[in-house]
Amino acid sequence: MTSSLPLLAAAPLVAGLLGVPTTGVPAIRQTAAEPGQRAVNIPALPLTAEVATPGTPDVVEHTVAPTASERKRVLDYWTPRRMASALPVDRLSKATGLLGRLFDRAGRGAAPHRSPNGAATRTSGARWTSGGMVERTTGRVFLTIKGSDFVCSASSVRSANRDLVVGHCVKDGTGAWADNWTFVPGYSQGRRPYGQYTARRMFVAGPWSRGGDDSHDIGMVAVNTSDGKHLGDAVGGQQIAFGTPRGRPTSGFGFPADSPYDGEHLVYCAGTLRDDPNGQTGDQGMRCDMTAGSSGGPWLSGFDASTGRGTIVSVSSFKYSDDHRTMYGPYFGDSARELYAMAATS
Repeated sequence: MTSSLPLLAAAPLVAGLLGVPTTGVPAIRQTAAEPGQRAVNIPALPLTAEVATPGTPDVVEHTVAPTASERKRVLDYWTPRRMASALPVDRLSKATGLLGRLFDRAGRGAAPHRSPNGAATRTSGARWTSGGMVERTTGRVFLTIKGSDFVCSASSVRSANRDLVVGHCVKDGTGAWADNWTFVPGYSQGRRPYGQYTARRMFVAGPWSRGGDDSHDIGMVAVNTSDGKHLGDAVGGQQIAFGTPRGRPTSGFGFPADSPYDGEHLVYCAGTLRDDPNGQTGDQGMRCDMTAGSSGGPWLSGFDASTGRGTIVSVSSFKYSDDHRTMYGPYFGDSARELYAMAATS
């Protein structure tokens, strides 16, 4: 499969962490961070082998910040200055060559998306100002990969452990796990109204960890409490669903950081999903011009603007380099269901 560019980076939306994208391939991943500082080396313990075991969920797990002193080290690491200088993950790909497949694949010149009546459509990101649950549950993720600091987006999701975040900025495909990972729900212009939640256990799908398969570009993180509060108790959590019908109207949220956005405000797009026209992934696309930094942000079906509630059915993953007007996200099927089942009770 050709490489894709993630939405991780906060600056260049189309840079590739795993390599330089080519035509027809998603380029950079989540471009929601800014170039950063050297990471604090927090020991991480891989709990599973990266080879699928027949009859068991194909999920790869990683444990981080197991002690109170290490959790404090992560929180102390993210000073306001470091947060402000972190780059969207797509820049990470440019800076280190690590996460390049996360946001921007090289495209094959897909035909423009058209509405049922044949008229060309395009959805521009707009600042979300209506409050509600989506404003509390969506946040920015700050992380370090190979000594560089990045940002992306993610969401709190309902779970048995009341501590679960869904996104995709967790592991660089077949490469490194993220260090200094922390989630800031309700982020706005540097404010952290509900605290910061450090990671304790990270989960990705086996096909993503072993081969960087964009169809399985999903990450879930069980977080530590913040000031003694579970994430779900502090901000709530969106519903999540698997195996839903394709092609439904959906609203996507995130914190795009590349121009014309600045990463400081929650932004959204809305539209009807369509399958990847290049046939390179099982993903669906949404017309949306959000830029790097929005990667990992939640896609909600059945979204109620009056309450800010919906059901998460995907997350922002990549764009094709020759079509920056369409964002793609993985279809939540059996692989995502297995991932959630393990992460939600950890």
